[in-house]
Amino acid sequence: MSTQHTYRVIVRGTWEGLTDAARERLLAEVEEHGLAAMQFTEEGSLTYDRVLKHFSFRYVVVSDAEDGEEMAAAIAEDRAQTALRRAGCGHGELRSTATDMDTMKINYKGRRGTGAA
Repeated sequence: MSTQHTYRVIVRGTWEGLTDAARERLLAEVEEHGLAAMQFTEEGSLTYDRVLKHFSFRYVVVSDAEDGEEMAAAIAEDRAQTALRRAGCGHGELRSTATDMDTMKINYKGRRGTGAA
């Protein structure tokens, strides 16, 4: 059995070929998909603005560590394509960035002082 790692993946894209109905629905829901909606979840959180040019999804993907960030990114892009297809929203090429949370170093500089208050 291989080790599982947790990845945070951001999938970015541009809206393309939106129907009038899709555009209307997205604009009606724009307040639910702003900066406050940015969180990493397994289901993905979709963010976009009123301009309807760019969008992003944020995903948590648990995958085999030996498959690496590339596989986590591919899984997240597949989830995003499925969500967009179900919503009837056209899009251009997707690109993603994945971070392995299990190997990420945390810089505590500034949090640990010399003990003086």
